[in-house]
Amino acid sequence: MKHIIILGDGMADHPVERLGGKTLLQYAHPEYMNLLASRGRCGRLVTVPDGFHPGSEVANTAILGYDLNMVYEGRGPLEAASIGYEMRDDDMAIRCNIITLEDGRIVTHNGGNLETADGDVLIQYLNEHLGDDRVRFITGIQYRHLLVIRGGSKYIDCAPPHDHPNEAWRPLLVKPLPDAPVEAGRLTAQETADLLNHLILQSQELLAKHPLNRARAAEGKRQANSIWPWSGGYRPQMQTLMEMYPQVKSGSVISAVDLIRGIGKYAGLHRIVIDGMTGLADTNYEGKAQAAIEALKKEDFIFLHVEASDEAGHDGDLELKLKTIGYLDERIIRPIYNEVKQWDEPVCIAILPDHPTPVEIRTHVSEPVPFLIWHRDIVPDSVVDFDEQSCVAGSYGLLKLDEFMKTFMAI
Repeated sequence: MKHIIILGDGMADHPVERLGGKTLLQYAHPEYMNLLASRGRCGRLVTVPDGFHPGSEVANTAILGYDLNMVYEGRGPLEAASIGYEMRDDDMAIRCNIITLEDGRIVTHNGGNLETADGDVLIQYLNEHLGDDRVRFITGIQYRHLLVIRGGSKYIDCAPPHDHPNEAWRPLLVKPLPDAPVEAGRLTAQETADLLNHLILQSQELLAKHPLNRARAAEGKRQANSIWPWSGGYRPQMQTLMEMYPQVKSGSVISAVDLIRGIGKYAGLHRIVIDGMTGLADTNYEGKAQAAIEALKKEDFIFLHVEASDEAGHDGDLELKLKTIGYLDERIIRPIYNEVKQWDEPVCIAILPDHPTPVEIRTHVSEPVPFLIWHRDIVPDSVVDFDEQSCVAGSYGLLKLDEFMKTFMAI
């Protein structure tokens, strides 16, 4: 039995009055998700452990079967792994968004949908002016970049910018955690917070002067005018999936997002890069689907991640999020299902989001998500639609954290 997880990041949602009180999955009524739900078995999954923020780094790591209390070090180290930066023992790596500030508020967490080429220009510019033996800026993808503080402390309170749309940014500056430990050879938490806040303020002065932002302003576009560091940590210690699950001899991860690629690297998965992967609604769905099919011919396990619904949710764009659900259904799930159902060797498909990103809230929430599992010999349960409400009646019931992966891999 081969296994593939197809994950629509942030796809789950709340009932929306504009949709007649339906959730987006209910309203979109995705044909192939519903087909697989009716032919498979469903349930709900708690993806965020108690005490953890409902971030994608937490939820996706939990879905893959890891104990967050043992392995969690934040987004920064995971994205460092994806970028190819080999962390030193004294590094603190932290995610570094380039965001848009206007009138003292966070307008977008993505710098006005910054392209990677433009993001690279700005990050190199910041590194030239602010980088030194302790501070290093490293280019990632689009607005998602990396900041490495040599000897930095991870015991700091950083606000994820996508959780605070239209909020004043100054009260959200980095703070030391209460009772943060003093670690030999590292800055204190207060010193680290002071350094990061200094970099934020300096970045605003520098980015305002950059020709790229001046050109964007002249064109009426949002300016990418501040960095925003968050979710830092040290080098994590993780077993590979091959060490955790003997059924997995080899596997791959397919995602446009550095965070997911980093999780995949530590999990022992090969990274598959597809031309046209953007992490947005215009991503190369067909390329991802075909890459997953080809990888499944050679490997045991595929983790296929699609970011688009999460980004639409953060932007509060109802129509776009509905489209992304349809795109995932028609352009990813349909071709994969129609291909693998014909194979001699059975393939087990799981479909789920990692967390809800409700369009009317525009941020992640910590709530159970629906999931379905299908393979050609499975005995279906009574669920016929894949959505937040229907899956409550699924035969898997409510699973928690690593119970999903254990259940999936036991098939």
